[in-house]
Amino acid sequence: MAKVIMIQGTGSSVGKSVIVAALCRIFYQDGFRVAPFKAQNMALNSFITKDGGEMGRAQVVQAEACGIEPTVDMNPILMKPTSGMGSQIIVQGKPVGNMQAQEYRNYKSKLISVVKDSFLKLAVNYEVIVIEGAGSPAEINLREDDIVNMRMAQIANCPVLLVGDIDKGGVFAWIVGTLELLTKEERERVKGIIINKFRGDKEILQPGLDYLERRIKTP
Repeated sequence: MAKVIMIQGTGSSVGKSVIVAALCRIFYQDGFRVAPFKAQNMALNSFITKDGGEMGRAQVVQAEACGIEPTVDMNPILMKPTSGMGSQIIVQGKPVGNMQAQEYRNYKSKLISVVKDSFLKLAVNYEVIVIEGAGSPAEINLREDDIVNMRMAQIANCPVLLVGDIDKGGVFAWIVGTLELLTKEERERVKGIIINKFRGDKEILQPGLDYLERRIKTP
């Protein structure tokens, strides 16, 4: 079975996809057979694989970083928004219909087995899997039916690196707040913090890093 690491974020657009692609490339250049995985993606633009399946483009870029052909198992669930409240749902590359938000929440319980199936197909064929989460793991209103963040980390039994975007401002509050809203078991999975998009003199940032390490006891 593959070794697995997961990248989660304090929110959307903090750089998870790029960091996953970078890690995939590093592992590939180090000689490992590596593949990306994201249980559920939401994107209007999709990619059609050689066998006709539909998947998110972010995982296609990540597969390219791994030097492999993208497959729908790398992104078994794709949501393509059709309105403010609804999406077309693609499961393992095939459309299953359009659903409103509450309808999809009720449907998600059936997708755990799909996610596990796709993940295991990759895990038995590669040496390393780099998993990407979605949005934030601290959305407590979504925790019950989560299949893409800490639930996925539990399925894969893997460590998590948490990414924050300093370019948006408030990165220390985002990181501390995210960890505070996780359960004890979830916090124990977080083995490191990545402060993304920093530019400038690291010495100016250092007091914040020192405080953060004292506060959360995570490098």
